[in-house]
Amino acid sequence: MIPRIDAAALIDPTHAGHHAARDATRIGASEVGFLTVYNTPITAQTVADVIAQYRAFFHLPAAQKADYDMAKTGSNRGWGAAGSEQVDPNANPDYKQVFDCGLELAKGDPVAALGLPAYAPNQWPETPADFSDTLRAYYRETTAFALDLLCAIADAADADGDYFRDKFTRPMALLRGNFYPERPAWATEKDFGIATHTDYGCMTLLATDGSPGLEVRNRGGGWTPITAPIGEFVINFGEMLDIWTEGRIKATPHRVLGPKAERISVPLFFNPDHDAVVSPHGAPIVRAADHLQARFNETYVHLQTTAS
Repeated sequence: MIPRIDAAALIDPTHAGHHAARDATRIGASEVGFLTVYNTPITAQTVADVIAQYRAFFHLPAAQKADYDMAKTGSNRGWGAAGSEQVDPNANPDYKQVFDCGLELAKGDPVAALGLPAYAPNQWPETPADFSDTLRAYYRETTAFALDLLCAIADAADADGDYFRDKFTRPMALLRGNFYPERPAWATEKDFGIATHTDYGCMTLLATDGSPGLEVRNRGGGWTPITAPIGEFVINFGEMLDIWTEGRIKATPHRVLGPKAERISVPLFFNPDHDAVVSPHGAPIVRAADHLQARFNETYVHLQTTAS
């Protein structure tokens, strides 16, 4: 069973429901690898507005979206057409579309001079008119909440939440809109909205339009569907956090076969600063940017050729 957690109770140790929320979170983080949260600082209307902006963009003509094609930038910013990602090398490229944006470094920030793909410039379309303003505001809200949530989850899993607090001053957090069309008639057993995978980074804060599609692989085999209404969030954990916490927090495989009607989901992939050391104590040093870039090079079709 995937726990449903009162986020306010989990984050606030003085809350009457804190201990119950903490116990349920430990199960979700350490055993299941997924949980859902409600009672967050982010309103259902805020999420609905973000989904509406993504929907309007994805419904634009392909020629118009192509002006923001991330394959042209060589990074993961902007639009990704159907087939632009391949999360499972044994499956065909995923037939979803995506739109990615990330942290905008302050003018004069010395990290900008490093030219790291994780901090590449965002590609903002002119249509819809409120697209960039809506996504920027949501990015600020969700990254602030995600840090509090991550630290509380780490505490619940005996992974020392305070340790993570200063590792996210310039988070390599990636905000994405996923557009899953109705499953195509031509789709085979190797075609997915997104094929079986584990996320790459730390924690994913996933908003959806409430429609089904996401499935979580059970530890003993088989799949469990998971949904959350607008205003609640699905939380799962990536490979980086699994390694970083020496398995106290689990990365769990999941997939989207493809819905019967179009579906939009909005994950915030919450990742630390580029230079955060994410390897366990005593292991060879691995920095967060290197871990992520290696996985991106395997996944983004436009990077597979250049990275080989």
